[in-house]
Amino acid sequence: MSLHYIVREPKNKVDNPPLLLLLHGYGSNEQDLFSFAEELPDELLIVSARAPHDMGFGGYAWYAINLDASGGKFSDIPEAKESVTKITDFIDEIKAKYTTNPDKTFLLGFSQGAILSYAVSLNSPNKVQHVIALSGYINDELLPDELSNNIQTDYYISHGTVDQVLPVDWARKAPLFLTKNNLKNEYSEYPVGHGVAPQNFYSFKEWILKRL
Repeated sequence: MSLHYIVREPKNKVDNPPLLLLLHGYGSNEQDLFSFAEELPDELLIVSARAPHDMGFGGYAWYAINLDASGGKFSDIPEAKESVTKITDFIDEIKAKYTTNPDKTFLLGFSQGAILSYAVSLNSPNKVQHVIALSGYINDELLPDELSNNIQTDYYISHGTVDQVLPVDWARKAPLFLTKNNLKNEYSEYPVGHGVAPQNFYSFKEWILKRL
């Protein structure tokens, strides 16, 4: 496998389970979002991937975040593009290994994981049918030169209104961009920082349930 991962098998055994792939944020690891797994629908095969870049102390990154001379942050775009490719290949590997339902693939990302979830879905049309983007944004530098007009993927987007890591203004651009490109999306905000509020969790759980 191209990425290290942990898995929760479906509690209700079926031949071709729907797949939910989890992508953690910068400096975290595969255990982080996996804490959601027990509370999510029983029929899902849930896979939580570890980012490829080891930051030490149990933390991993999908790509580096660097500071420039004035203290501004910028993303390592070549590294991010490598991770987009790795995640895309990994989805194919998991689908094949577990013979998942090809029409029911969910990609859930938090922060850096959400940024890459957008990028994977928009660069590889219909590789995933459903994206849950938590506390992230669409990075224009990771988009294809031209968007396919055949993307059927829909998007659940949420963000904290007092997020000091990734400003909520960045997140608000995503539904505008998706709607302009005729892509279905639901957007919500919660009065929290860079994290997932309990009501946020129940909201995206319901969204997933409706699509199983």
